[in-house]
Amino acid sequence: MTTSTTTPTTATDSPNGSAPVIADGQVITGAEILLECLRREGVDTIFGYPGGANLWLYRYLPDFTDIRHILARHEQGATHMADGYARANRGKAGVVFATSGPGALNCITGIATAQYDSVPLVVVTGQVPTVAVGTDAFQESDVIGVTMPIVKHSYLLQSVDEIARVVREAFHIATSGRPGVVVIDFPKDLQNARHPFHWPAGPVSLRSYNPTTRGNPLQIKRAAKLIDEAKRPAMLAGRGVLISRGEEELLELSRKASIPVGWTLLGTGCYPVGEELSLHMVGFMGAGYTNKAVLGCDLLIMVGMRADDRVTTKLDSFAPQVENIIHIDIDPAEIGKNVRPTLPIVGDAKQVLGEIAKLVAPKRLDSWITQIERWKEEHPLRYRRNTGVLQPQDVLLEMYRRCDSDAIVVADVGQNQIWGALWWDFKGSGLYLNSGGSGTMGFAFPASLGARVGRPDKPVWCIAGEGGFVMTMQELATAVQENIDVKVVILNNYCLGMVRQFQDDYYEGVRSAVDLRVGPDFVKLADAFGMPGWRTDKVEEVPQLLDRMQRHSGPCIGEFIIDPEANVRPIVPLGKGLPDFVEEIVEAGF
Repeated sequence: MTTSTTTPTTATDSPNGSAPVIADGQVITGAEILLECLRREGVDTIFGYPGGANLWLYRYLPDFTDIRHILARHEQGATHMADGYARANRGKAGVVFATSGPGALNCITGIATAQYDSVPLVVVTGQVPTVAVGTDAFQESDVIGVTMPIVKHSYLLQSVDEIARVVREAFHIATSGRPGVVVIDFPKDLQNARHPFHWPAGPVSLRSYNPTTRGNPLQIKRAAKLIDEAKRPAMLAGRGVLISRGEEELLELSRKASIPVGWTLLGTGCYPVGEELSLHMVGFMGAGYTNKAVLGCDLLIMVGMRADDRVTTKLDSFAPQVENIIHIDIDPAEIGKNVRPTLPIVGDAKQVLGEIAKLVAPKRLDSWITQIERWKEEHPLRYRRNTGVLQPQDVLLEMYRRCDSDAIVVADVGQNQIWGALWWDFKGSGLYLNSGGSGTMGFAFPASLGARVGRPDKPVWCIAGEGGFVMTMQELATAVQENIDVKVVILNNYCLGMVRQFQDDYYEGVRSAVDLRVGPDFVKLADAFGMPGWRTDKVEEVPQLLDRMQRHSGPCIGEFIIDPEANVRPIVPLGKGLPDFVEEIVEAGF
C-alpha cells in the first residue's frame, strides 16, 4: 500500500482482521481513499470491469486483500451481479466498478433494473480528467446526465477532499428509506491525487434527506380500528415487506386479525404458501382466487407495493367496491400515485405492521375464510398434464422439491418468471428474485451469481428461458473462474414465449420475430466453458437430471425442452380488468 513518507501514521487492524486499515491523517491517493471508505462501509465484494479511466482503482485494489473483486465479462453483468448480491443480503449495498464512456453506459440497464425494484447499489464509474470533462474527450460520457432519471442520487467528484464524505453519503442514501442506486463518477486525475485521509465521524446528516420510517401513531390507531371493523379484510404485500424483513410482523397481523394475504410478483416469498390464510400472486397474471379476494373484500391493505399496472390491470376495475383502502409505504410518492387510499401510512413496513398488530383485537372470520377456500377450489392453479410434451410446471415442481423451502430462486423475465412465481410453494418466507419493474431479460443468470456470492450459505437456482439466458451468457466464464455454485434451469421452448403468447392472443395471431430455433447447444456451451450440462425433453427424466444438478458442486446447466405452445394462465387479457382473468382449460382427469 502506498503511503506518504512525510506523514507518520499508525495503521489499525481492518474490520475483517486481514489487512491494515489506513490511519486518519495518512496522505494517500484518491483511489486509496475510496477503497478504504468502501472497506469501512463493510464492503467485502466488488463486481467490476477495468478500463482506462478507473485503472488507478485497480492499481490499489490488490492491496485491499479483504475486498474480493469479481471480474464480470460485461458491465451489465457486473451490475446485475451486484443487484443479486444486494437482494439476497436485504439491506447491504452491492458495489460496481466500471470505466468511463462505454463502460459506464453498459451499466445503464442494470442500474435501471435495480432502481425500479428498490435495490441498494453504489456504482463507481471512472471519468476523464476534470479538465477534460465536457470536452467530448476520448471515452467520455455524461454519466450523471444519462443516469439522472434512473438513480436515487448521483455525484460527480470535483475534488479529492470530498471523496470520503461522498462515499459515506452514498451508502447512507442507497440503503436507507426506500433503497436505490447511487452513482459516483470519479475523474481519473482525482484517483491519483494525494490527500490526507479523514474518515467522517458520526452519523450522516443531510438536511434535504430525512426518510420517514416510523408510522404516524394516530394513523396506525385508525388502521387498527378499520381492521377491527372489517368483515372481509384482505392484504397485498410487496417487496417492501422483504426489504424491511417484515415477514414475521405480516404473519402475526394476518393470523391475529384473520386477514388473507396475497402478494405482488416482487413480494413472492414474503408469506408462507401453506398458511390457511395464504392467497397467492395478484393482478395481471395472478391467481384467480387472489383476484377474487381483492374484488370481494371490504378492507384492502396494501403494504410495501407500488400498485402498478401489473397489479391493478385496468385501474377502475381494481377493487371498486372496497369501502376502505390502507396503503403502507416508506416512499410517500407511491401512496395515491395510482390507487387513492382511505388511509395512507408512511413508514417502514416492519415497524408499521408490528405496531398495528399490537393494537388489533384477535378475531376469526370463519365465513370470510370459508369464502376464500371456496374461491381456491373454484379457481385453482392448474396446468395441462400428461400431454406427451414436457410442461414447464413439470420441471419447476420437481425443482422446488429440491429447494425444500430454503433455496434462493432467481428468475429471468418472460413466461419462466411467471411460471416460477405461480408455482412457488415455500412453506416459510423465502427469496424469489426477479426483475419486476424494469422486466429485464438477461437479469437472472448474473444476478444468481451475485446472490450466491452474497449468501454462500444458501443454495441458488436460476430459472431462465433460452432467449434471456443468451443475453448475458458470457458470465458463464465468471461462474467457472470464481466457481460460483449456481444451478441454471433453462426452460427452452425455442421462441420468445411471452411475446409469442401475446401475438397469438392479442395481435391477430401473427407470429413475428419470435423464432429462436437457431441458437446455442447449451450442453455443448456448458462444456466449452468448462462446466457440466445436461438436457432432456422427457417428463420421467426430470427428477434424475435435477438430482445430478443438485449433487454437482459448482455451476451447471440443465436444459429442459418444453412445450412450445405452453402459455401463462391465469391472465387478464390486455385492456381488460381484474374480474376478466382467463384460466387454463384442463380436461377432466388431467
